[in-house]
Amino acid sequence: MTAKVRTEEPTILVEHADAVSTITFNRPERLNALDPDSVELFMETLRRVDLEESTGAIVLTGAGRAFTAGGDVRSFGTKHDPRVNRRGWHLVHRMLEVEKPMVAMVNGPAIGMGLTIALLCDIVLMADDATIGDPHVNLGLVAGDGAAVVLPIVIGPHRAKEMLLSGRNVTGTEAASMGLVNRALPAGELAAAAQELARSLAAQPAYAARATKMAVNRYVRWMVEQTLDVSLAYEAISRELPDYPAAVAAWRSRQAQRDDR
Repeated sequence: MTAKVRTEEPTILVEHADAVSTITFNRPERLNALDPDSVELFMETLRRVDLEESTGAIVLTGAGRAFTAGGDVRSFGTKHDPRVNRRGWHLVHRMLEVEKPMVAMVNGPAIGMGLTIALLCDIVLMADDATIGDPHVNLGLVAGDGAAVVLPIVIGPHRAKEMLLSGRNVTGTEAASMGLVNRALPAGELAAAAQELARSLAAQPAYAARATKMAVNRYVRWMVEQTLDVSLAYEAISRELPDYPAAVAAWRSRQAQRDDR
């Protein structure tokens, strides 16, 4: 049996075994929602794991009952990012820079930024009862963190606009049927299937597999160049409009009512 070496970070766990590195979002009490520090740590973890010589493939998942609920709404507006290209821009580019094959193991809700992260992986396996979607418009925001780039690539403009404009979440079963993810499986079979797939990818001739991935990613990069800057700029504008604070206040009120029950 291969020994497992595990290192822990505050919000990210990394486990190496059998040529596979498993990266786990680790804020289960917040459905693995990502605050600014967690996003920065995730990007650094991707870079480090991609350089790890013993790693041939990567599995990305979440602790507890969620993949990641996306950006942590409670942290919105709490940390100013003065860069011209802001955090979401760097996250998309960082994920597309990773050379090793990445398998998203979507074990629970993948919402907003979580949807973008999952779909920027190379292969997506999802629990049949998990959910995926993007609520930006429901919160008075433009979907600017990458969903407007990746969703039309995967399912076409019409289905992408239906999901984004309605904010509707779909289950793993529906996501697989519409081609949004590769496969939906019973939750109890998901981890084993993801690890088996990752091991098979890690066993492929390394340069051929990685260069093929990067060649396909050139198309995704082209779409990023056409769309991401514009969608992020639109999102920044939407943050200054009255619809945004009103929608966030309504969301927080609903959350407080749930917490009181």
